[in-house]
Amino acid sequence: SRRCGLAGGRSYSGGGAYPSVSLTCPLPGVPKAVFAAAEGRERFETRVTVLENGLRVASQKKFGQFCTVGLLINSGSRHEAKYLSGISHFLEKLAFSSTAQFASKDEILLTLEKHGGICDCQASRDTIMYAVSADAKGLDTVVNLLADVALQPRLSDEEIEMTRTAIRFELEDLNMRPDPEPLLTEMIHAAAYRDNTVGLNRFCPVENTDKIDREVLHSYLRNYYTPDRMVLAGVGIEHEQLVECARKHLLGVEPVWGSGQSKEVDRSVAQYTGGIVKVEKDMSDVSLGPTPIPELTHIMIGLESCSFLEEDFIPFAVLNMMMGGGGSFSAGGPGKGMFTRLYLNVLNRHHWMYNATSYHHSYEDTGLLCIHASADPKQVREMVEIITREFILMAGAVGEVELERAKTQLKSMLMMNLESRPVIFEDVGRQVLATNTRKLPHELCALISQVKSTDIKRVVTKMLHKKPAVAALGDLTDLPAYEHIQTALSSKDGRLPRLYRLFR
Repeated sequence: SRRCGLAGGRSYSGGGAYPSVSLTCPLPGVPKAVFAAAEGRERFETRVTVLENGLRVASQKKFGQFCTVGLLINSGSRHEAKYLSGISHFLEKLAFSSTAQFASKDEILLTLEKHGGICDCQASRDTIMYAVSADAKGLDTVVNLLADVALQPRLSDEEIEMTRTAIRFELEDLNMRPDPEPLLTEMIHAAAYRDNTVGLNRFCPVENTDKIDREVLHSYLRNYYTPDRMVLAGVGIEHEQLVECARKHLLGVEPVWGSGQSKEVDRSVAQYTGGIVKVEKDMSDVSLGPTPIPELTHIMIGLESCSFLEEDFIPFAVLNMMMGGGGSFSAGGPGKGMFTRLYLNVLNRHHWMYNATSYHHSYEDTGLLCIHASADPKQVREMVEIITREFILMAGAVGEVELERAKTQLKSMLMMNLESRPVIFEDVGRQVLATNTRKLPHELCALISQVKSTDIKRVVTKMLHKKPAVAALGDLTDLPAYEHIQTALSSKDGRLPRLYRLFR
């Protein structure tokens, strides 16, 4: 009682006196503390409302002063089969230009600046996304701007001409840059899905830059920029407030190209064909300077996996993480605790390999698991043999430690990425656009935990029955014939002597 009682007064810098009370006792006269408790699961769920015109409004709560809001539209290069290739590329470059309400891009940026905002537009094979991050207090202004940018663009002759120039420059830069990954990604899709859906070029071909004008763009927009193909997604705002803004700015709005039912929407399902796309190119001078990159030949081999809507998507994601890989000149070099197969079996054992990386591209109706490898042109034959062997070994035994490590890495990557508000926004928008709902991170982690080694073997066995897709860039003098690669991948035992005979 003496310890918690009042003691002699103690002077403080303020000049007053305060009783000395033990740290284990509550201060006299101070209200009882009320501690925050873990909130119910409903606080973390993504809320979705469908408006009368078919537009979906999705929101996710997240504490903070700023919010990320955007429009995601089911429109991309895969829908351009009946149009000039490159329209989506044009729309991406024309985004946030002059509109019915805003006279120029500068006026849009100044409006966003008042709310500490930034904007961006990204077009992919199946989606185009207009996004703004700004102070949550400016939500009404942001939604109004997004509606105007997507539905009321002016598409002036001057802006279209500037876009043509920008695209030509980007295409030229694409062919000159030392990192060939964007080019190889286009090539592997073209090989895997020849002349259909996700195999169509994401970049505008040079010959189409002068053919795409306002009339062509309006014809495309009339079919694909309809409310039923859109999701207004927001992170860091109240759902009711977002729905109210959507009703105000996106309900009953007459687009600049006119209203009406879509007549020529391409609903084609991706047809995996397999095949090879080769580009002979001199890579000896792509990176000059004091530390030039040596001349390399780049190979990418892929096989059809599955759609992100299928149950097998999670085992494929774990498999991709298990393969991993990267560049042999990454910080610290291979062997610094990297346990993925492409590091252990390829980069650590073959010093002449410059790169070996696994990628997994997945869409609503198909997917593609591929490995990108780079080496000196004289080593191409052996490089293809090594990568082919890794594909075959995927169907072999999977160690328990190896599997658990890959699952833990995947869950870690998922949770760390979802710490970012713009990443949450894109995840919410894409999932709602595809399924009208959203799987929460803890649900995905539970699915990842359930993956067994038998699941990996099952999906790999199914994958190896398909024809391979091959993309090759650089000096291809020693590249094995496509038929040899196909025959090697169909090997059930994967014994090295057979591979050596095939490739030699």
